[in-house]
Amino acid sequence: MLLEQITSIAHIKSLIASGEAVQLGEQSIAAINKSHAYINQKINTPGTVIYGINTGFGSLCNTVVPNKDLSQLQYNLLRSHACGTGDLVPQSVVKLMLLLKVKSLAYGYSGVQLETVQRLLDFYNKDILPVVYQQGSLGASGDLAPLSHLCLPLIGEGEVWHKGEMVPASELMQLHGMAPIALGPKEGLALINGTQFMSAYGIMCQIKAETILEHVAKIASVSIDAFDARPEPFLPHTHLIRNQTGQQKAAAGIKELLEGSQIHAAHKTQVQDPYSFRCIPQVHGASIDALAYVGSVMAMELNAVTDNPNIFPDDDLVISGGNFHGQTLALSMDFAAIALSELANISERRVYKLIAGERGLPPFLASNAGLESGFMIAQYTAAGIVSQNKQLCTPASVDSIVSSNGQEDHVSMGANAATKLYKVCENVEQVLAIEMLTACKAIQFRRPAKSSDSIENFIAHFSQHVEIPDGDVYLSPLLRKAKAVLFN
Repeated sequence: MLLEQITSIAHIKSLIASGEAVQLGEQSIAAINKSHAYINQKINTPGTVIYGINTGFGSLCNTVVPNKDLSQLQYNLLRSHACGTGDLVPQSVVKLMLLLKVKSLAYGYSGVQLETVQRLLDFYNKDILPVVYQQGSLGASGDLAPLSHLCLPLIGEGEVWHKGEMVPASELMQLHGMAPIALGPKEGLALINGTQFMSAYGIMCQIKAETILEHVAKIASVSIDAFDARPEPFLPHTHLIRNQTGQQKAAAGIKELLEGSQIHAAHKTQVQDPYSFRCIPQVHGASIDALAYVGSVMAMELNAVTDNPNIFPDDDLVISGGNFHGQTLALSMDFAAIALSELANISERRVYKLIAGERGLPPFLASNAGLESGFMIAQYTAAGIVSQNKQLCTPASVDSIVSSNGQEDHVSMGANAATKLYKVCENVEQVLAIEMLTACKAIQFRRPAKSSDSIENFIAHFSQHVEIPDGDVYLSPLLRKAKAVLFN
């Protein structure tokens, strides 16, 4: 696939699934070469001072560096800024970081040499994945520390993943016949300025969110029939007069999934259902709308140039701006975390109602309650997870801290927004998996009545891979297996 063809999150999702190699198109090659030639010409013009090219960095921006030291300046930058720590970034996210960095550099506004961009693309295509750490970025001067770790292997330093082990980058590059890149002016800065750490997490979470939204409707539908809930809350009339797109979409989706269900169509004795069932369209719909907005932000960032300074050869301009500032991503990812967390909140409440011993269901779905505890503690687990999510949903984007001697005096904390969003995604997947397992157990007590063909097929597929327990069993492996079957 040509790099220029990758313009949407759908393209990224397809690329991840196919494992297809990516190559630079002629347009990108020409733009990279033009920008690089311009920088080399500019730097050799007497009296020219350009931030990050022949000056120090951050608060050292007024310190001019002689031309003879410009290459060393870039090496020093990569080494000194590679000071990440904490947990390791998942390899799938690292691979996406590589692709996003290549895409940003390939627009030709960064001044790097073609060889550098091609080598990063070689890393992507050959699965030479650098070891990157989660902590170290403030989400404002670009993702400096994570991107430094990402790009250190270009010069034969740092570590990379090989067969599940961390090995020195120099060893793996030698194995692939790759010599270290000789960095030129501005290259180190172009490599580590940018939002690729934040945006890789954000895009990966958006892909996860799409799967979550697809499954949450099906899982909720199993619970609706398991709890013998009323069908009226999913009719279109109420939702049309609310004028909320996501709500209408959520209601229509549930109604379609339960079309033809014997349980859903049967006479109900209760007049109303609890909010966790009756208000599914309103709650799920709000998250649908929120995540659609977040997806649009992530798609724009996928196609963005976010390093500094930006080079415009046609206008003879080098502009030191702030495209590396991650505020738009930080706000969006905080929003996404809240939207996803709410899906887990209402899911856990449905679990609670299913084990409450109501509507003909035994307490805790135990066939011999008292002797057996059934799904009592599975609900505890879900409750603990949703409470952790509430803590993780404290926004990172409202925080800031002064750095670089006051030069970088407002930061986005988008990196923290990114990593906690990823954790929220995983938590939501687990809570929904607990609901699915609980609902499948509960619906057994409705037999021989059937749900819709769509939902019965969904239950059957799930049950082929995850055994619905009969009596008390070791539940933890089942909960993890349920998550893997639904979301991996």
